[in-house]
Amino acid sequence: MCSEASWHDNNRDALAPAAGAVTVDARGRVSTWSTGAEQLLGYPAGDVLGRRAADLLAAPVPVSVRRCLTERAEWSGSFVIRHRDGAPISTRIRAFPQLDAQGADSWILLLTEPPNASAHGADASWERSFSQLPVALLLHDAEARVTHANPEALRLLGLREDLVLGRRINEFRTGSLHDDLGKAVVQVIRTGEPVRTESSMHTTGVNRPRTWSLVISPLEDAAGRLYGAATTAREITEPAWARWRLSVVNEASIRIGTTLEVVRTAEELAELAVERLADFAAVDLLDPVYSGEEPKPGWPADATAMRRAANRSVLDSCPEAVFQPGELSVFPENSPLAEALAEGRAARYGWAEPSVRDWLKDHPDLSSKMSAFGMHSVMLVPIRARETPLGFALFARHRTPEPFDDDDLMLAEEITARAAVCVDNARRYTRERKTSLALQQSLLPQSAPREAAVEVASRYLPAGSEAGIGGDWFDVIPLSGARVALVVGDVVGHGIHASATMGRLRMAVRTLADVDLPPDELLTHLDDLVLRLDRAQEGEVRSRSDGDVGATCLYAVYDPVLRRCTVARAGHPPPVLVHPDGTAGFPDLPAGPPLGIGGLPFESAVLDVPEGSLLVLYTDGLVEASDRDIDANSELLRRTLATPGQSLELMCDTILERLLPDHPVDDVALLLARTRALDSSRVATWDLPSDPAIVATARSQAVERLMAWGLEECAFVTELVVSELVTNAIRYGEEPIRLRLIRDRALICEVTDGGNTSPHLRRARTFDEGGRGLLLVAQLTDHWGTRHTTRGKTVWAEQSLPGPL
Repeated sequence: MCSEASWHDNNRDALAPAAGAVTVDARGRVSTWSTGAEQLLGYPAGDVLGRRAADLLAAPVPVSVRRCLTERAEWSGSFVIRHRDGAPISTRIRAFPQLDAQGADSWILLLTEPPNASAHGADASWERSFSQLPVALLLHDAEARVTHANPEALRLLGLREDLVLGRRINEFRTGSLHDDLGKAVVQVIRTGEPVRTESSMHTTGVNRPRTWSLVISPLEDAAGRLYGAATTAREITEPAWARWRLSVVNEASIRIGTTLEVVRTAEELAELAVERLADFAAVDLLDPVYSGEEPKPGWPADATAMRRAANRSVLDSCPEAVFQPGELSVFPENSPLAEALAEGRAARYGWAEPSVRDWLKDHPDLSSKMSAFGMHSVMLVPIRARETPLGFALFARHRTPEPFDDDDLMLAEEITARAAVCVDNARRYTRERKTSLALQQSLLPQSAPREAAVEVASRYLPAGSEAGIGGDWFDVIPLSGARVALVVGDVVGHGIHASATMGRLRMAVRTLADVDLPPDELLTHLDDLVLRLDRAQEGEVRSRSDGDVGATCLYAVYDPVLRRCTVARAGHPPPVLVHPDGTAGFPDLPAGPPLGIGGLPFESAVLDVPEGSLLVLYTDGLVEASDRDIDANSELLRRTLATPGQSLELMCDTILERLLPDHPVDDVALLLARTRALDSSRVATWDLPSDPAIVATARSQAVERLMAWGLEECAFVTELVVSELVTNAIRYGEEPIRLRLIRDRALICEVTDGGNTSPHLRRARTFDEGGRGLLLVAQLTDHWGTRHTTRGKTVWAEQSLPGPL
């Protein structure tokens, strides 16, 4: 015991009655002032209540007592208190810590009369003070027997004084309060350490258990020997209920809404309700809400047709439920449930209420369930968000004997309101996810394109996390000269904004690819586009989810004639190149900065790709999707690709199965391309001098090759194309000049020269001698165009073949 000075000479003095009792709150102000204190010190209660207790002292509070106050430890000592008439009075004070009705720390002080007071006066003061204490107080001897009990303690125990004195607490009667208190008294007497605890028990006629704050303190004599204990008890049912209710609400904020799934959120509400409040809980949602769609504003006429989202019960398998999850639960408009939902107010009902009886007459299945399981109390709580009904929650009791009361209804409303916000968020997320996914899918290739240069297979896997659909994309773009461009990219962020940005970048790549820019130049133009998009957003009000525009991209061009692949990347993971013998590795390519940085160059690298090789392009979600680090996942990807003999479709599935968890946290785009080659039998090339006379020879050589290929029907158009393109190269271009015919899915005619001037269509006047040749080429062929190279340009034209190859 924390003490400044011992003031008891023997056990009898220690148990001597106090002259007065004072209660001091946590701020050190007097909150109760007994009649004995008034008689001892002369102050009426009105003069001291609310005053600082230290103001009554004639001397400062000793340091040792201040330490006891800080440690919340029982203390005793001698003090000089100034009487109302100004005379100092030496008084013994014994202090016990306790909790007030609000659960805050406070102290009860027992004041003993000066030693020269008469024994008769002391006894009288003791009796008056002891009987007037606002808390239950028991004194115990060394055998834990009760030696003193004030009226409040007798009321708490529910016994007469003659049945209490001389007996141990656990001998009175059984019960949690008596058992807990009896054990605590014995523990304090045995250890000499104070015990602070709370105890609850049910009493007849009260719905919720009553709770008491118990403080058991050891009693010592002047020599420091333990001779007994003192127990103070104060009812704190309301503060305890408030704390419990707050804990349930806090638990609801943690447990409800852990996912952005509508049905799972409803299940979490039902689970919490059954654990903390009800014996059975059911959650029904409007059919559009159940599916993640937008509910109709206001009160729709068909709102009584709902779908059961969750059932939970203290009984296994929820036998009380009339509807199973996913089933439609229909309620008439005049039912209590429909009325509660329409008015937006919660309500509780008893089994015997006429409105419930009348309603159940039309629902024999529900009536039989309630009767069979003894449901006696029901609460109906609407689930509403943004003034729009989303559904309702039903809570029932059949194993708990106490019916729901108003406090229970208020608690049910609070946790349901939190769940309503989570349901609405989940619904809105589901709608946005569907929209984003539909937009994403509409922008991706709908089927694997058929290209002569490559055989391709692809997969797009949206994220399974709450982050939403991302901006991953891939593409296969046919280019001139039987070449093909392979593209994969990833826009920073998630949601509709990322999907829309992805669509803009994908179309930009297709446009730039149509101009036939080299990969490094294409990424440079794409980088400028991302910078312009970012600047455009700076002039708008940017939502928090938008953020800066940023992306990564890998662009590769494969030439089946040269069997080479030119690759450039902008902050994107490198591809995997698998040779025909199964050797797989990551080519050493310049990384390049991500798109949107600006001012930094991009570089291309040329890879020799034998026929039958495999190029694997992917986004970072593939190698950053599990617990393993990116290097471990990259190595796993390489080993997986080294498995020979698999089709591309099967290989896609194998890669996703080995590298991804069940619910990837990021989108994944995967593109596999197996290369093909055009051998020399399908390609004819002629180097031409810069001499107009060679045009006729070129026409003749081209027709001869067409005859050898069995393409006589293409001879007329091809002669015209060769004549025009070779003539333009000689007239406006520079050496070297080269003519090339490629027999692929189409017949391709190319003329390359060292000049940089691109031909263009123009309208020839009536008497112009030239200017009509290129127009004829454009009219007679399917496609034509120009691509620039490091050493000049190539003008090409394609025409369809007359039949299958």
